[in-house]
Amino acid sequence: MSVLHWRAVKHNVVEVADQNPQQSSFTPSTSDHPSTPEFPRLPSNTVLSAPAETAPAANPANPANDLQPSTSDIETTTQRRRPAVSPVQRQVLGRRQRALDDEDDVASSQSELSEAHASNTVPEESFRRKRRRADTAMLADTDRQATANGAQKPYANGKSHQRPSVSGTANGTHKASIARNGSSKGRVPDDYFGHDREEVTRILIQALSDMGYHSAAESVSQDSGFELESPTVAAFRTALLEGNWSEAEQLLFGESGDGLVLVKGADRNLMRFWIRQQKFLELLEQRETARALVVLRTELTPLYHDTQKLQFLSSLLMCQSAEDVKSKADWDGAYGKSRHILLSQLSSESMNHTYESLPLLGRSANSLVKGCISPSVMLPEHRLAVLLHQVKRGQIGGCLWHSSAASPSLYADHMCDRRQFPTESVVELDEHDGEVWQVAFSHDGTKLASCGSGKQVFIWDVPSFELLHRLEDHEGGVGNLAWSWDDTMLVTCCQDRYARLWDATTGTLLKKLDRCQEPVTGCVWAADGQTFVTGALDKSHSLIQWNLSGEKVYDWNSSHRVEDLAVSPDGHWLVAMDGKNHIHVYNFITRELEYEMDLQVRLTSVSISQNSRHLLVNHQNGVAQVIDLILREPVQSYTGHTGEKFMIRSSFGGADENFVISGSEDGLIHIWHKVSAQLVEKLSGHTLSCNSASWSPTDPCLFASCGDDGKIKMFATRLPHWIFLRFRILILV
Repeated sequence: MSVLHWRAVKHNVVEVADQNPQQSSFTPSTSDHPSTPEFPRLPSNTVLSAPAETAPAANPANPANDLQPSTSDIETTTQRRRPAVSPVQRQVLGRRQRALDDEDDVASSQSELSEAHASNTVPEESFRRKRRRADTAMLADTDRQATANGAQKPYANGKSHQRPSVSGTANGTHKASIARNGSSKGRVPDDYFGHDREEVTRILIQALSDMGYHSAAESVSQDSGFELESPTVAAFRTALLEGNWSEAEQLLFGESGDGLVLVKGADRNLMRFWIRQQKFLELLEQRETARALVVLRTELTPLYHDTQKLQFLSSLLMCQSAEDVKSKADWDGAYGKSRHILLSQLSSESMNHTYESLPLLGRSANSLVKGCISPSVMLPEHRLAVLLHQVKRGQIGGCLWHSSAASPSLYADHMCDRRQFPTESVVELDEHDGEVWQVAFSHDGTKLASCGSGKQVFIWDVPSFELLHRLEDHEGGVGNLAWSWDDTMLVTCCQDRYARLWDATTGTLLKKLDRCQEPVTGCVWAADGQTFVTGALDKSHSLIQWNLSGEKVYDWNSSHRVEDLAVSPDGHWLVAMDGKNHIHVYNFITRELEYEMDLQVRLTSVSISQNSRHLLVNHQNGVAQVIDLILREPVQSYTGHTGEKFMIRSSFGGADENFVISGSEDGLIHIWHKVSAQLVEKLSGHTLSCNSASWSPTDPCLFASCGDDGKIKMFATRLPHWIFLRFRILILV
């Protein structure tokens, strides 16, 4: 039984305001969460009873009728005796109603009548009439059960259907006649615990609407006097979502330049360009090419002077189908999410979008959102959800040993137990004959692949770590491998200058690709799962895309060598690391080179985060660096490991990719907190160089490492029973 429910059963009382209320205040307890103050205490002179009324004369001919009047009598009495309600009272009483046929409420009312009669404080008939009137009209906050906490039923947590009486405090809410939110008077404070009351209320109205509680949202708007948005903004939103482009532009600018309020420094013409760009794309989708050409020449070109982007729009006129337009523009059409994305872009003050949510033309380093409607008139979409997500991310970011895959609760502050962090070597695999250069988990976390100098690739089952397949058709060391997105196939890169495609389920060779002039060094899968890209040290054909039949799909004809490759999960970025100091960043959709960076030091590996935003580059001088792919600048660095002669790999990993893990030439495994760059753990891994470390994508308490000592080690939490429950490896006993 919860605390509030216990208090309700224990006290079973009804409260009314004191005849001479006094101002009271409270101070949040320092032992509690700062956002959860103590409930305000009642004034010492508060009367715990119902107000007295003059009882009507009883009917001696039929006393039973006085106790059980008809419905029409109740309604007539309600209309005749309904008192004037203040605005403060309406904020409470106007929110909840009780159904006429609620048998549980009738039972509760009879229980309350008997107790009111025993107190001799309120005349029986008067109190009964007030309760009956509530049955047919509205309930005060404290006439509901206090423990519901959002449940749809009038009871909660599987308790009895009969609703007990409650005290004057229910989840921090009081009757309108008593102190509300810690004040003994009805005056509403100007702020809400240091936050602007209007901002909080409008965000709540938006959140209630997002969750489908439209009546509640309307009630909050009426009670507070705040609107979510003005009629003009609502009309603009409707025009945009319905594709009424001229009306949207007219509302944006207004009749005499007094259009929608924008943030400081916003570019209204840029916003107009975004709207017309959507119009242009939708015309192409409808195959109205002539009209689209007119829009491009007369409406878009005068507004925007980026020749490269206008040329890209012009190239879309050559598309032969709507699907071709969508694919090349990376756009999902008029009936997809594109209009909502446009609306979100127009209503966001800063780059709050994920990168993949921006239109293709918005994906560049110098296109941070500048033209936006002021949030004072149009809230960014799903604002409360964004704020709650930021709260959770902040708590996860402050958790040094975050090891939980579950989303943190909003009910309490988040902090993981350090003992749950994977630091114990629990399994050792030694099937390799020589050095082990690379380990990689499948995307579903059920298999582990490893390769090295021994000309073999091993596929292991997880969590039993039984050897499933031995891929032996290699004539040299295997330096790299990549799982397909559905984990059914595997590409291996060999020093014998061949790349091979394998069936990961059966272990059979599917295709042996054309021989390169130099060793094949890297491979990644395209987002479609039907093609993959290989990189080689061959200067003339170092970057090639292949289909599943082993045929060339595209050859970049790049002049640089490739030592490692990485592709973003959203399919937009393709990053190639050459054999020197450079990274080459391609737009994988258009296959064009976006930019390249000279990092002034020899590089050893590259990998991209799951949000497709950050690139992790490992340097030969013992530094791992995170680069923002959009801003094209470093954002964090990690030091402490060594790497001078060999290919040492680092990667993101752990719960929510909260960590960076790397091998080291001294055999140690280094783990840093991604945000703070603090060294979390330095573990003894291998007697010789530790070449690679890979975190399970599905289990935040499991990662693997490999080294020149020919061993693969699995690291997990220190809890002793974990070995038995998770791995079921009895040999370790």
